[in-house]
Amino acid sequence: MANTAVADPDSGLTQAQLAKRYGLRVAGERPTLAEYIRKLWAYRHFMITYSRAKVASSFSNTQLGQLWQVLTPLTNAAVYYLIFGLILSQHRNVSNFIAYLCTGVFIFMFTQTAVQNGTSAITSNLGLIRALQFPRAALPITVTLVQLQQLLMSMVVLAGIVLFTGEPLTFRWLLTVPMLLLQTVFNVGLTMIMARIGAKVTDLKQVMPFVMRTWLYASGVLYPVALFRQHLPGWAATLLEGNPALVYIELARHALLESNQQNLVSSPTQLWLLGLAWAVLVGVGGFIYFWRGEEEYGRG
Repeated sequence: MANTAVADPDSGLTQAQLAKRYGLRVAGERPTLAEYIRKLWAYRHFMITYSRAKVASSFSNTQLGQLWQVLTPLTNAAVYYLIFGLILSQHRNVSNFIAYLCTGVFIFMFTQTAVQNGTSAITSNLGLIRALQFPRAALPITVTLVQLQQLLMSMVVLAGIVLFTGEPLTFRWLLTVPMLLLQTVFNVGLTMIMARIGAKVTDLKQVMPFVMRTWLYASGVLYPVALFRQHLPGWAATLLEGNPALVYIELARHALLESNQQNLVSSPTQLWLLGLAWAVLVGVGGFIYFWRGEEEYGRG
């Protein structure tokens, strides 16, 4: 009786064709944007819990604990007031300079710390990335959530400073809620951008303090914003007045400081439009930019 050979159904197929036939996918393959968003939403409880744990552990080795969340911006504000308020006499040019300065410092530090910590969001979590499969965007988002929780505690102190220095409590204070929402979206996008760059350029973390200090001085935190128009060419002043950190600081001052309404860099409407534009541009753009590098994180 003649032998009959059974044909191999997989013979002649390429690796890609075999993978498609049996439903195999490349490990760590970047999902579609819609699928990535769904996966990220599924990890929302992880991000919230992880951020709370990070806040609780960040000051666990200090005697004052989480009180440093408030003491740090207050100490910075005190140093800046000594130098810029008293020594350089900027308090003469701004009504209620203490509240003006503290508002700028507290709001700017939200962006500053999120960006600086976001730079190492990937490199400082390589063990977690290589051990578990999850959307890597959860890491820079968690960084921003940590800073947001610290800011919310600081805002209670800021409200006390503003009231103590003579500002009235008005319904305009409610505008701090949408302002912080826009700044948070902006911070998430910027943190994602820095996280992807920082994953490739490890020395970026050493450069960022100098970059952030320059941004601080360019954002009208420590002195009247009107000085831009007095000492810079028109185009340079316009460029600085549109920078996102200054926009969110001015929105906070508009909401909290009745004495500063006539000294805003732009009309409230223009500031809100700029704040919305920056949040959409950087928030959405940063998310897409980070997603496109999903396959790179934790490798090499």
